Amino acid sequence: MELYVDENIKNTERVFPQQGRYGYKRYDMNENPEGLPKDFVDSVLKEITPEFLAVYPEPDRFLNKYADFIGVQYENVLATNGSDMAIRYILETFGEQGKEVITVAPSFEMYWVNCCILGLKHVPISYEEDLSMDVNKIINAINPDTRIVVLLNPNNPVGNVYTEKEIQLIINKAKSMNAIVIIDEAYHYFYPNTFLQYALQENNVIVLRTFSKLFSLAACRLGVVISNPEIIHYIKNAKLTFDVNSFALLFGEKIIDNPQLIDNLISTEKEGKDFTLKSLKEKKYDCKDCRGNFIFVKPKHDASIIAQKLETEKNILVHPYSNPLLKEFIRVSTGSKKSMQAFLDAFFEVDSKD
Repeated sequence: MELYVDENIKNTERVFPQQGRYGYKRYDMNENPEGLPKDFVDSVLKEITPEFLAVYPEPDRFLNKYADFIGVQYENVLATNGSDMAIRYILETFGEQGKEVITVAPSFEMYWVNCCILGLKHVPISYEEDLSMDVNKIINAINPDTRIVVLLNPNNPVGNVYTEKEIQLIINKAKSMNAIVIIDEAYHYFYPNTFLQYALQENNVIVLRTFSKLFSLAACRLGVVISNPEIIHYIKNAKLTFDVNSFALLFGEKIIDNPQLIDNLISTEKEGKDFTLKSLKEKKYDCKDCRGNFIFVKPKHDASIIAQKLETEKNILVHPYSNPLLKEFIRVSTGSKKSMQAFLDAFFEVDSKD
C-alpha cells in the first residue's frame, strides 16, 4: 500500500524542540524562567469551574479588552493559538505556491518551516559577519514574485531592530510589488519601539504579538494578529473555529486587567538583564544585548561544550548554535535578578574549567 502524502510535507525536514525540559532551569527558549506570580495564577485558576471546562471558547471578550489595551478597534485584532498558528494562517492566506517569502537569516524557524510545508519559496537574507543587517539587501530582494516580507523587531536570535526610515522603505517597496509585510513584535515589551501604526494605516502590513514572552503564557498558546479590517477578515476566514483555548483567553484577560503586574514583569526582567550584562562584562566576556528577553554571550571555551556541561552538570538549559555566524555564542533567556544569579553562578564555574 502506498499512501498519498503531499510532496511539500513529505520533503519538509523538522527539528522539534527538546523534550524532557521539566525539572531543568530553562534559559534556552526565551520563556520567563520563573513565570507569573503564584498568587496571580492561583486567583485565575479559581475561576475554572466544571461549567467553564464544558463551554467552547469565546474569544471576543478577550479581543475587545485587548483592542482597548493597545488602542485599536475590535476589527483590527484576531486571536490565534500562539504566533505559530498566526504565521501558518498568514502564509496560507497571502502566500502562493512557488512564489517568494523573504526573511532575514537566521530568524525564527517557523517562517521557513511553513514555507516548506506550503510550497512557498523561502528567500533568506543573510546577516553580515558582524551580525548587522544590510536593509538594502532586503529591499533589493523584493520583486514581482514576492508575496510576503517578514521582519522580526527585534529579531530572534540576533536581536537587531529597524529604524522608522528602514521600515517605511521596505513597506513601500513591498506595496509596489503587491506584497504583505509581517512585522513580528514577539519581544515588544522588552523593546517598546513599535510599528503598530503601520498595521493600521497601510493596506499591506500585519503586526504580530504574543503572550508567551513577557506575559509568560507559553504553555497556554496565545497570539494576536493586528492589521486593517480587510486583512483580519481574510485571515479569520482561514482560521479554525476554536483554535484558541479558554485557559489562554482567561489568563490573557486577567493579565490585561492588571497593569501593575505588567509593569512589574517589565521592570523585573530589565533589572535581571542589566545585572547579567554588567556581571559578564566585569569578567571580560563578549556579550550582546539582543533587545528581547535574551542575550548572547561568548564563552571562553567551546560554546556547544559549555552548553552541554551546563545541562549535564548544572541542570541548566541554554541555546547553542551550529550556524557559522553564531556558533561561538550561547543564547541565554533573561528574567529576574535571582534567576540570572543562578545562571551566572553555574556559567562562571563551568566556563572556568579547562
